[in-house]
Amino acid sequence: MSFILFPIIFLGLIIIITGLFTVKQQSAAIIERFGKFQSIRQSGLQLKIPLVDRVSGRLSLKIQQLDVIIETKTLDDVFVRLKVSVQYKVIKEKVYDAFYKLDYPHEQITSYVFDVVRAEVPKMKLDDVFVKKDDIALAVKAELNDAMLDYGFDIIKTLVTDIDPDPQVKAAMNRINAADREKTAAQYEGDAQRILIVEKAKAEAESKRLQGQGIADQRREIARGLEESVEVLNRVGINSQEASALIVVTQHYDTLQSLGEETNSNLILLPNAPQAGSNMLNDMVASFTASNQIGEMMKENKKKKED
Repeated sequence: MSFILFPIIFLGLIIIITGLFTVKQQSAAIIERFGKFQSIRQSGLQLKIPLVDRVSGRLSLKIQQLDVIIETKTLDDVFVRLKVSVQYKVIKEKVYDAFYKLDYPHEQITSYVFDVVRAEVPKMKLDDVFVKKDDIALAVKAELNDAMLDYGFDIIKTLVTDIDPDPQVKAAMNRINAADREKTAAQYEGDAQRILIVEKAKAEAESKRLQGQGIADQRREIARGLEESVEVLNRVGINSQEASALIVVTQHYDTLQSLGEETNSNLILLPNAPQAGSNMLNDMVASFTASNQIGEMMKENKKKKED
């Protein structure tokens, strides 16, 4: 009797075990009975009739991502490759539609992405494609939502994650950008040089003005000193001509003294004999006297002509 009961118990355990199955979290299992849809089972331990029911398929309820690469042409005849990332998930209440209405949802989504992108990008220039990539993504999302909602798929978000023009076009864009930056840099350098030139000219003008003012002040003080020296000499009985000559001779000897203090000077003043001082003084007095006489004669002749 035990030999007959044991196989029956063993067979019953096998049937029970084959009737039990588990469904993972965030997923759903489709049960069919003799090839016909029976039910949808959610996560956890589930029971089916052995040899009658079977798990026909499983669907993930997590958010999934599909990357689609499209090559198309812009309005200014530039070929560009775009990478569009579509984030989607199966609607929990529409697992039946997602499983039975579409065999290959990835291909269906890819077809819609191609259709929308190749309708939108040819309306834009290449620069606008970079600027308005969010508009392209929104257009793809709107089209996919309308189309895929009936199949049990919810489009969470679409992103244009990469825009890759032809390599020659990228090189040309880089050259244009580099040339524009070099132009801007040259303008800044030119402005800086112009400012330096203007400020340098202003500084030189101010320096010359101050230098001229200093020379004028120096000459004014020299003239004042000479005037005072002549007045002092006049008080001791030396006339103006002799005083002027004496001052010149004194300056001559002062010059000789300053030159003597320089060790590496090669300047020689001529005449430079010991008697040169007295001769110079006599010559200057005679010259001043003669020039005064000539001046007086010219004044008398002019007065006679006027009379």
